[in-house]
Amino acid sequence: MRSVVQRVQRASVKVDGATVGAIDRGLLVLLAAGVEDEGKDLEWMVDKVTGLRIFEDEQGKMNRSVVDVDGELLVISQFTLFGDCRRGKRPSFTHAMPPEAAERLLEEFVRSCRRLVRKVETGSFGAMMDVDLVNYGPVTIMLDSKKLF
Repeated sequence: MRSVVQRVQRASVKVDGATVGAIDRGLLVLLAAGVEDEGKDLEWMVDKVTGLRIFEDEQGKMNRSVVDVDGELLVISQFTLFGDCRRGKRPSFTHAMPPEAAERLLEEFVRSCRRLVRKVETGSFGAMMDVDLVNYGPVTIMLDSKKLF
């Protein structure tokens, strides 16, 4: 699994002009599943996203997680994180998981996060979405479960 995690003051997502998800202080998580992803990738990503210490403590050091600060998550599916641009100018998405399986894995990610984080909102899988955010810091982290196995 791959994700881009942004620490935000607020974030929201609209589909056809209607807001389908919105959070205040927390993390915007752009998330994609790859063809080789399985349960251990999901578990790793849930643990990493919810435990990532990128919120400041009393000394101003990034030492707290979204759970520690009672923050919120906005999870947006984004298969384009698996875009391969090494050849040519048009990305190849052959390493992205097929939509039906990816949707199930992303839904499980959200369910797992909801056990740990007070508020977890989502976009609409497969829809054209408008994402609005205020990146706080800015802090943006890229995660890839396969880089560690």
